[in-house]
Amino acid sequence: MTAMLSFDNVELYYDHVYALKGVSITLAQGETVALIGANGAGKSSILRAITGLAPLHSGQIHFMGERLDGTATADIVKKGIAMVPEGRRVFPFMSVKDNLLMGAFTRTDKADIARTLDSVLQRFPRLRERFGQQAGTLSGGEQQMMVIGRALMAKPRLLLLDEPSLGIAPKLVQDIARSIVAISRDENVSVLLVEQNSRMAMSISHRTYALSTGKVVLSGKSKELMDDDRIKAAYLGGDL
Repeated sequence: MTAMLSFDNVELYYDHVYALKGVSITLAQGETVALIGANGAGKSSILRAITGLAPLHSGQIHFMGERLDGTATADIVKKGIAMVPEGRRVFPFMSVKDNLLMGAFTRTDKADIARTLDSVLQRFPRLRERFGQQAGTLSGGEQQMMVIGRALMAKPRLLLLDEPSLGIAPKLVQDIARSIVAISRDENVSVLLVEQNSRMAMSISHRTYALSTGKVVLSGKSKELMDDDRIKAAYLGGDL
């Protein structure tokens, strides 16, 4: 498959401390790719690099055949990349409706925005029930549904998810996982999933990259890696 997104030997550091050391990854159209690893492994730094929030020290990023690194974050969103940040980051005193509409800030076609909004509410019926409610009063799981919905309002081609299961009740983690699979399948959205819940991430992804101290240490098809003793020992022990 042709790469939709590619990292070519990317290096990135914060205050002279390397966060990514020669990372090369690819993601094809329609794929869900998981990034797993401990805190500080470099997973979120990959997302920050894609969205222009962290400048590269060296290497290149390409999206849909075009150079992406060095592009302003607002322009990256317009290219079809949307991110769901770690910790949800809702606008707590705004309604669910207004939070969702914030995701469409780069769009101008009101009729199409309305259609996308209806699609999001069909996917997450609980948000329709709480449409006029302040976002800060929602449960953690409901807020996660809302920020995923907010990202979908941008009509992305690539959805970046940073720790979507963090702080979510186990039952709702399953709901979130099913939603990610359905979004990719139904809306032809590619997904790059950063997740400490390695078992969940690998169970819903096509391929996985395992990171440690800023480097890719293992990669391959998720189903095959789940049977790899190195992955079991290092990444799956805490999820059993």
